[in-house]
Amino acid sequence: MIATTHHDFTGAEVLVVGASRGGIGAAIARSFQDAGAHVRITGIEAEPAAEDVTRFDYAQLDVTDTEAVRAFAKGTQRLDVLVNCAAITRRGEEMDPEFFSHVLNVNLVGSLRCAEAFHGALRNGAVINVASMYARFGSPRNPAYGASKAGVEQMTKSLAIAWAGDGIRVNAIAPGFIVTDQSARARQDPDFVKGVEARTPMRRWGQPVDIVGTAMFLASDSAGFVTGVTIPVDGGYSVV
Repeated sequence: MIATTHHDFTGAEVLVVGASRGGIGAAIARSFQDAGAHVRITGIEAEPAAEDVTRFDYAQLDVTDTEAVRAFAKGTQRLDVLVNCAAITRRGEEMDPEFFSHVLNVNLVGSLRCAEAFHGALRNGAVINVASMYARFGSPRNPAYGASKAGVEQMTKSLAIAWAGDGIRVNAIAPGFIVTDQSARARQDPDFVKGVEARTPMRRWGQPVDIVGTAMFLASDSAGFVTGVTIPVDGGYSVV
């Protein structure tokens, strides 16, 4: 599948937080760049995926470190689009209270830290948070991830109201089952993979590129009167 876009982001300043592993964040970053934007990306790793090493301005950033996030944001005068995509999960290991707390710190509070740090630069810009369909479904193997993404969806609504007066639109995307490094552990279970495909009306797992079009729309003038919403991109899984 080839990512295509009819949106023109020439001259736009875009930051994608959590785009170092070649998954959803990287796909979104590449598409914005292909549409003419100047794109920066971050990740917890020392460097991004090999194909992106020379493509983007990259910064190693721990989104659980408030002072580090604020220091990274300092000096940014203008940011047109902020995409919060940093997230962790560990299927089957999230009942441990300490790890549960860590997942929320990365996925939920980390998104808030980045939004708060770039608030001043984002006037008349757009924030796109990455939630999950697990924001609305129970997840016995990923309870921390589900709780964190439910929080992301609720935070999106609250920030949309709080920042509307600054001209900042805040929306979210709720991906379904996507083939990424993050889903690799779950995809080792053949029965689980088949179960997902059987329930999904489109009868397949999604690819990172499947998320791109919705992100581009939410960041564009076409969505100029859209704020506070979470759009599922899951092949119909959530409507069954």
